[in-house]
Amino acid sequence: MHADGQLKSTIPVPDDLESPRAKLVYLYVVTTDGATIERLCDDLNVKKGTVLSITGTLRERGYLERTDSGFEIV
Repeated sequence: MHADGQLKSTIPVPDDLESPRAKLVYLYVVTTDGATIERLCDDLNVKKGTVLSITGTLRERGYLERTDSGFEIV
């Protein structure tokens, strides 16, 4: 527990993710236990083309997998 009474946790981000948006998408999927393209676009205010590019890169690097319900961390 943190000094102010709140829990503090750290989620490790892969070292090879340099783009702030890629890190944001990665952390979002980690903390929400999966997400759809639409949800990523809406909640993160990122354009669909950008989300598709980022999720494609994350999939190529082995961090995400596409499922029937969206994307999940591998």
